[in-house]
Amino acid sequence: MRHFPAFLDLSGRTVLVLGEGAAIDAKAALLTSAGAVLRRAPRFDPALLDGVALAIGADAPEEDLRALSAEAQRRGIPVNIVDRAELCSFITPAIVDRDPITVAISTGGAAPTLARMIRQRIETVLPPRLGALAALAGRFQARIRRALPDLAARRRFLDAALAGRPADLALAGREAEAEAAFAQALERAEAPRTGSVFLVGAGPGAADLLTLRALRLLGEADVIVHDRLVSAEALDLARRDAERIYVGKARADHCLPQEEINALLVRLAQAGKRVVRLKGGDPFIFGRGGEEAAALAEAGIPCEVVPGVTAALACGADAGIPLTHRDAARMVTFATGHTRDGRLDLDFAALARPAQTLAVYMGLATLPALHQGLVQAGLDPSTPAAIVENGGGAQPRALYGTLASITAEAPGWASRRPALVIVGEVVALRSGVEAIAAHAMA
Repeated sequence: MRHFPAFLDLSGRTVLVLGEGAAIDAKAALLTSAGAVLRRAPRFDPALLDGVALAIGADAPEEDLRALSAEAQRRGIPVNIVDRAELCSFITPAIVDRDPITVAISTGGAAPTLARMIRQRIETVLPPRLGALAALAGRFQARIRRALPDLAARRRFLDAALAGRPADLALAGREAEAEAAFAQALERAEAPRTGSVFLVGAGPGAADLLTLRALRLLGEADVIVHDRLVSAEALDLARRDAERIYVGKARADHCLPQEEINALLVRLAQAGKRVVRLKGGDPFIFGRGGEEAAALAEAGIPCEVVPGVTAALACGADAGIPLTHRDAARMVTFATGHTRDGRLDLDFAALARPAQTLAVYMGLATLPALHQGLVQAGLDPSTPAAIVENGGGAQPRALYGTLASITAEAPGWASRRPALVIVGEVVALRSGVEAIAAHAMA
């Protein structure tokens, strides 16, 4: 971010407007609408800067514009020379005005025309009476603070009120009814309430693979309890003041045991928090979401599950491997490579059956045992297979071969990034989508 955005209160303050012409007249009109007192001049004189809060120049001789920029910056006065980024200490954005709501768009001076195009798109999306809704909330501000001293409770109330019936009435111009509905909603919000937990799938890593529901909940959460496999890009989409609690697990290294995670979710909800339990992939596919949902249900905590793109789907897509194909596999089996009591506890006879695809999560550490079990159950060691690292995330890569060859090559090839093992005839069909695979692995 090259420029720090800020909104200045210019009401009753003096602003120097230097130059003559359409560009400077447009700036003068905006400044007047913000309550500024204009000091206009066609040519520059240093005395014009005495007592001003801001200076803007355009449509004046070059030497005057440069002198204005230099002198204003010497005095520490913010200065803007229209369309001359090198002479500016601040830039003016494209503006969407829904008083008291103001939306400002900037391209850092690189492409003002693009900023105006973005502004036009935003204009079509924001309701014309959006400012009336903001004014309604402003009239209740002090009362809301008294009724709901807890910040999280205030946010929950406003999230509901500003998207519910009070908002509908305000946007329709029915201000008296909107005020009454807002007051009634606030009275209901004062009653003590239990929080809720949302078990949300963060997908395989890429932020744009989150579902729209997951994105909405991240913007509403008071607390986000997240795993190791949740990407920083996904967390950046959350509300900035939401509390973040890391409870990640790696193999044989649990930041918090599962029982303590369950208890944490219950405590947070009982404190009235709106909790997003953000889990890599899908909560109910090797994510222990079922255990957490059961613990919440036992404690009487409202819980909702929001599915996510699971690793097998993302890895298959990035590696160009169709998980099903009418000529090769009519079913897919998801399995975990985690051991139980030190052994790989899988039904190898079922996994070795033909005409299916086997997707093994967390399967690298136990790949030799997987190979041995499948071969002993009758699977040909020359069956096509692949290892896909970081599928659905940044810089995915894949190792293609057979079950035997990837087992032999994996120790020297694999990194510490998340990986999925895919076994089945579908791996050999990746040539049909080679362009996709090449693009994804580039």
